[in-house]
Amino acid sequence: MILEGIVTTLNDDGSVNISPMGPRVDRTLDWLELRPFRTSATYRNLKRSGVGVFHVIDDALLLARAAIHDFPEPVPVVPCRAVSGMVLEDACHWLALEVQQLQDDQERTTIHCRTVHRQHVRPFLGWNRAQHAVIEAAILATRVHLLDAEAIRQQLAALEPLVQKTAGPGEQQAFALLSAYIEGAIR
Repeated sequence: MILEGIVTTLNDDGSVNISPMGPRVDRTLDWLELRPFRTSATYRNLKRSGVGVFHVIDDALLLARAAIHDFPEPVPVVPCRAVSGMVLEDACHWLALEVQQLQDDQERTTIHCRTVHRQHVRPFLGWNRAQHAVIEAAILATRVHLLDAEAIRQQLAALEPLVQKTAGPGEQQAFALLSAYIEGAIR
């Protein structure tokens, strides 16, 4: 299955890269298969360092901001003791990863990672329909360069009622942020 979350890696200058990622996982979460594009900082950082941290979160706004790399304030992080990386302070739980195999002969790479440490911080209660809509909109935002503009608009329009019906302020802000970004990118 694919588990949506956030991957943090360290850039060359030591700053933290925060990106949404939906790795393929098994139920044990012992192994994750990440599939970043070769043009992404996540790919470059994993290839260079061989480590990263995958986070399960319940903050749709953070996921939206990560999708479009729009962080008006620094995201609170702490050093990971298991690998050379950073952990999101507000994660429900996280997994420290080591790259075991990296295939980058295609535009979309395949990176097999082994979990070397895991930490449960607090319960993950699940996502409501608005949060799911934000996840789907975030995926659209990361693929504006690949998808047809009209198809993106149609998908975004289909997601909007879910946000209108079930969103709290964070999900409303996240969806509006992603909608504006997408519209600006496909004009």
